[in-house]
Amino acid sequence: MRVPESWLRSFASPDWSGAEIADRLTMAGLEVEETGTAAPPFRGVVVAEVRSVARHPNADKLSVCEVDVGEGSLRTIVCGAPNVAAGMRAPCALPGAELPAGLAIRPVTMRGVESHGMLCSARELGLSEDHGGLLVLGADAPVGADLREALALDELVYTLKLTPNLAHCMSVFGVARELSAISGAPLREPVFEPAPVAIDDRLPLRVAAPDLCGRFSGRVIRGVDPKAPTPAWMRQRLERAGQRSISALVDISNYVMLELGRPSHVFDLDRIAGGLEVRWAREGERLELLNGQTVELAADVGVIADANQVESLAGIMGGESTAVSDDTRNVYLEAAFWWPEAIAGRSRRYNFATDAGVRFERGVDAASTVDHLEYLTRLILGICGGQAGPVDDTITALPAREPVSLRVARARKVIGVDIPEAAIASIFERLRLAARHEDGRFVVEPPSYRFDLQIEEDLIEEVARIWGYEQLPLRPPKSSVSMLPMPETRRTIGALKRLVAGRDYQEAIHYSFVAGALDRQLTGREPIRLLNPIAAQMDVMRTTLWGGLLESLRSNLNRKASRVRLFEVGRVFFADASVAAGPQQVHGVAQPRRLGLLAFGPQLDEQWGAAVRRVDFFDVKGDLEAIAGPTFAVEPAVHPALHPGRSARVLLGGVEAGWLGELHPGLVQELELPQPAIVAELDLDPLLERTVPIYREVSKFPPVVRDLSIVVDSGRPVSQVFAEIAEAVAGEPAAQIVKDVRLFDEYRGKGLENKEKSLAFRLWMQDTRRTLSDAEAAAAVDAIVTRLVRTMHARLRSGS
Repeated sequence: MRVPESWLRSFASPDWSGAEIADRLTMAGLEVEETGTAAPPFRGVVVAEVRSVARHPNADKLSVCEVDVGEGSLRTIVCGAPNVAAGMRAPCALPGAELPAGLAIRPVTMRGVESHGMLCSARELGLSEDHGGLLVLGADAPVGADLREALALDELVYTLKLTPNLAHCMSVFGVARELSAISGAPLREPVFEPAPVAIDDRLPLRVAAPDLCGRFSGRVIRGVDPKAPTPAWMRQRLERAGQRSISALVDISNYVMLELGRPSHVFDLDRIAGGLEVRWAREGERLELLNGQTVELAADVGVIADANQVESLAGIMGGESTAVSDDTRNVYLEAAFWWPEAIAGRSRRYNFATDAGVRFERGVDAASTVDHLEYLTRLILGICGGQAGPVDDTITALPAREPVSLRVARARKVIGVDIPEAAIASIFERLRLAARHEDGRFVVEPPSYRFDLQIEEDLIEEVARIWGYEQLPLRPPKSSVSMLPMPETRRTIGALKRLVAGRDYQEAIHYSFVAGALDRQLTGREPIRLLNPIAAQMDVMRTTLWGGLLESLRSNLNRKASRVRLFEVGRVFFADASVAAGPQQVHGVAQPRRLGLLAFGPQLDEQWGAAVRRVDFFDVKGDLEAIAGPTFAVEPAVHPALHPGRSARVLLGGVEAGWLGELHPGLVQELELPQPAIVAELDLDPLLERTVPIYREVSKFPPVVRDLSIVVDSGRPVSQVFAEIAEAVAGEPAAQIVKDVRLFDEYRGKGLENKEKSLAFRLWMQDTRRTLSDAEAAAAVDAIVTRLVRTMHARLRSGS
């Protein structure tokens, strides 16, 4: 929300600088996200008066103007604006001026006519997006004056980032009320004098849904002039608050919303059939909104309807059919109180948000609808003319404001300061909270505009922020700290992350909310849907980490990154009826922790020491082996998101723990990736287990090396052969002298059957007490061969 300083000071003006106001508001909980001037930097622009306008002799759309800039002589300036006219005053950029877009002004010749300056539009000066013609200045603007001084363009404009509980601050007056409470400066409250009633016209109204609308105030105004210009002072305030000027009737409604926080709506009375009815929508009803969007209405969406059709989306946006236009002569003015729970979330269903909806879903004062309606009426009568009818005020139910108690001792304990009771009473008085002091406590009656004061903690917060967070003493925490035991066989998540980062991966952190379509393709599992997603493309809870990693990959590729290596540690979510509720568990929802990896592009950055090649399955497999340790193994398996034949199930300690593979070609094409990515995902808990090194004596005696070549079925994984050799070494006494086994060759072809392959292993045998004999080495090899023959029908290859 944007708040111009001059508008704010019209209600409360403490003896502080603009920068100090921003700092004090922020420290009181109204965060000033940005402070800027009303216009971007420019120089060399003055107020000019156009003395004469003539057609350009060589161009139909250009005019040659004689312009007075206060120098005592006239300047000739060529102008293409359609609204240039003799006698008007407009900004003029003199030669040497610099405009916001970086444009430097200098004398130029345009179609044979010299031009010594430029008459400017509002957009060329960065004041608004209006570029339909020159910026028209008031007749009282001093000719020759610097434009920044004449229009007060160096005024500060605060951009506030308000939390949802600060609904009462979503207006200039609301912020001023807080500023008055913080500073002690007097608050100039607006006076709402009733508008003169000249006619007795009324519009029939029926509130059929008390749970939608608690109060509805309205009146008829006849004979308005919709083409009346919006006053310059109002237009300037609107533009500096971020609102574009549209027409006088619309501008007045927006102005009161920004100033007082009261959204309202102006209907074209002659387009309303019969009367108005406030109700819930009916299935199948449609409404064309003011933004041009046509929406299908659900039964839990509030509407204002006439005898024929729906005319407005209650509390959110009006309809096109009763919108005011240049032909409007009679209007119906509405100011209502809509229950916050009846408005919350409705506009997001239709993928838009409005200033009115944001305010109503947080809570708007129900007690001031008539006062604000009178204020609106007087502005309309003063600017657009017309005759007003009497106010119709229908009340069905108003929000109750229950008293809230604050225990002084509790407040002091929570805040950490012994704030005197007199200071607490003063704070409540400055906040305009009616409070009575009883024995050791205050009982506060929340005003009608404070929807956030419901429990004791709310009052404690009010006391603390007005007292001043900066005044709270800084005390280091005092507590006994004991070192928690950390078994040697486990490592921390931080240690695991450092290990992964050491393999040249960068950590990524993603939302747990993802797009359902991609998540289903990646896992084949139905994800848990969100009832109220924060965005349409974040509608489910993730069942895999791959979705976020792939989206980050695409984002990096769009920014010309050629090599991407990412990892993430986080939870995934899926339905599991066996999960019971617990401290970190929701009943029926499994939330296992996972480690996800993604590698894309070349294996190494381009360099002289190695040829460029694309990262592949075995590169990431090697990374996982280094991360997981000796318990890591893989076995071929099929996964719906991975390339058939280039995917594997990951085993840790013989137990299934995840997947590794190349992304499926269909997904590569759908995601528009230039080449496949290698992805992996493993359960986190097994990765946190580690093997503690065990001391073994190093032998002083030379090893005996033997090569063993065996023939097995071509489909048998090498890992199974290694496992059988390990079993033989562990279980056969003769083979226990084998200290290391490595595969050094695989052969398929001539001399073997079609479904056979030859595997060649090198065995290192050693003893710590003596040198081994050839007979002992042969006995060890025979023991291994015997087991391989028995368990997998292997045979020795000829020549072994």
